[in-house]
Amino acid sequence: MTGLTIVLLLVVLATAVATGARHWRLPAPSLLVVAGLVVGLLPWVPDIHVAPQVISTVVLPPLLYASAEEISGRELRAVWRPVTVLVFGLVLASAAAVGLIASVLTPLTAATAFVLGAVLASTDPVAVTALGRRLSLPPRVQAMVQAESLFNDATSLVLYKVAVVTAVTASAVSVSSAAGQFVALGGGGALIGGAVAGVVMLIRRRTEDPVLETVIALVTPYASYVLAEESHTSGVTAVIVAGVALGSTGHKLSNAHIRLQIHAVYGTVVFLLESVIFAIIGLELPAMVRQLSADEHGWPLWVPAVAFTVLAIRLLWVFPLSALMQHRRGDNKVSWRVPAVLSWAGTRGVMPLAAALSIPLTTHSGTPLPHRALILTLTTGTIALTLVVQGFTLAPVVRRSGIALEPEHTAREEAQASRHLATAALAELDRFEEAEAASETVLKQARHHLEARLRQADADDGDNPNIDDPAARPADAYGEIRRALIAVETARLQQLYEENKISNTTRRRLQRTLDLEEAALGD
Repeated sequence: MTGLTIVLLLVVLATAVATGARHWRLPAPSLLVVAGLVVGLLPWVPDIHVAPQVISTVVLPPLLYASAEEISGRELRAVWRPVTVLVFGLVLASAAAVGLIASVLTPLTAATAFVLGAVLASTDPVAVTALGRRLSLPPRVQAMVQAESLFNDATSLVLYKVAVVTAVTASAVSVSSAAGQFVALGGGGALIGGAVAGVVMLIRRRTEDPVLETVIALVTPYASYVLAEESHTSGVTAVIVAGVALGSTGHKLSNAHIRLQIHAVYGTVVFLLESVIFAIIGLELPAMVRQLSADEHGWPLWVPAVAFTVLAIRLLWVFPLSALMQHRRGDNKVSWRVPAVLSWAGTRGVMPLAAALSIPLTTHSGTPLPHRALILTLTTGTIALTLVVQGFTLAPVVRRSGIALEPEHTAREEAQASRHLATAALAELDRFEEAEAASETVLKQARHHLEARLRQADADDGDNPNIDDPAARPADAYGEIRRALIAVETARLQQLYEENKISNTTRRRLQRTLDLEEAALGD
């Protein structure tokens, strides 16, 4: 069986399982890991080995970019304090705790155990975003979960490099040197990501070619990553900064047709990459286990111990932090609901796997790095265990906590926002009528459409209103008037968001509705 055949079969398997997960309303990453593990245990399936460059350079950039685009600058500013504490303090605490437990329970030396701790120290944005799509978390909680998983990379990457240098050269690294690496990696990556975003904005504002715009959107994360890595800074940070910057301005850079096309293409790419990479995590575990030596066969006990340590440290860190924040806000009664969800959402995933696979094969002296296979097995096993256990139980934890937004809440917010948009468009239509900007028939049909939307919003109905047959309208005149009104609605929608009256999710949904309506008008 050739490598190409294996890749094609893997894509087919992953796509089928991910499609089934959506149909059965199950967390796709968790089901994909289980499916990959089952297939990997079959005796006739060859061992799967994925080069770390494939994951870090081909798979990670678009997935990270898609996750970063979903976070708005407004929500980041609201949660930066707790996220900063998690990004620095929790990552360091997790690395130290995992390293200590691994050095006590396993044959790993202190240096190689610290490598394992650094690899597993941070949560994974790809897994967190994929699992979080099914949940209706409050905007602040969703922003905290995603922002922590996105921005803890610089801290964990510095720890990882320090740990690898210590394990490979058997020499210590000073605190000042580590701090300098952090500034270079994180700060440099942020500057490059911001610069790439600025260049992309200039280009996209000056082109209306759908194919070119789509290619630019696909190339942007790779350009950010490669430029940062070649400059010896954090490629992951560069991709994240570019994603956040472009995600908050995407509605200004292109028209409705192009936005819909980019959304469709990018959605397909993300679906395929996520499906394949989570299946690979399950597939690789049996192959890694077969590489273990005789003194490393205690891995079935060590993996749960490491996974429990990761979760326990997270609980011990998040709950006191949440209690302190609630106390500072003047809350008399400390709630467990939000910290429970924050703790349980901290799964590991693609990024730790990429880091583990890139561990050097030999030490500085040329001898094989001791217990490298065990580090890979413990990393992959912990990733699989957290994705399966926490992934399948995260939705029940959110429901039990009672913090999930009810569908009625989301529908009500969208209806209220839609009412604001229709009202703004009607006010603009009044000015068109006063100026006699179009025929009376066209203006009446535009008013009929907007009044129907107002009635729908008042009824708190989530469906789009039925409109007249486009063939019965003076198409060119109506389309021109409706596009002008949609522009007014788009501006009002952004104003509602900037005034903190609607969530980023509502803004995105209503913007997509306006884009679909504008695209239906034709050129």
